[in-house]
Amino acid sequence: MSNRDVEIMAKTIYGEARGEGAEGMEAVALVIINRFNARKWFTGYRTEYGVKIPGIAETCLKPRQFSCWNEKDPNYRLLQKVDESDPLFAECLHLAARAIGGLLVDFTNNATFYHTKAVRPKWTAHKSPCYEVGNHLFYNDID
Repeated sequence: MSNRDVEIMAKTIYGEARGEGAEGMEAVALVIINRFNARKWFTGYRTEYGVKIPGIAETCLKPRQFSCWNEKDPNYRLLQKVDESDPLFAECLHLAARAIGGLLVDFTNNATFYHTKAVRPKWTAHKSPCYEVGNHLFYNDID
C-alpha cells in the first residue's frame, strides 16, 4: 500500500470517528479494510495500465460512502488541513498503517457499514447491527 492509502485512510478515520475513542476509531478502520477486501460495489478501484485495481484510498473516497468526504460535510474542510502535528491525527496515521498491515483483529464481525445513532438510513430497514460502539451502529449484512 502507498503513503496515500495510509493518509487517506487516517483522514477518513479522523473525520468519521475522532470523537469515538480508540475502539470507535479502530472499528471504522476495520470497516474500511472489510470494504476493501469485499470486492463489492462499495469497494473503490483505480486503473493502472488499463486494469482495475482495488485501493484503500479509493474505497475511502468512493462518492457518498464516507460522509466526511462529502464537500458539504463540516469535516471535509478539516480534512483538507489536518496534519500529523495534531496528536489525534498522528494516532489515526498509526492506526491506518496497522490496519493496512493486517495487524488488527476484526472485532466488528466483518462489518462493512455503519451510521451514527442519530440517523436511521433506509439501507438499515430490516437489518440488525452486528456491533455497537459509542455513537455508531455497525452492519455486516448490507449487499
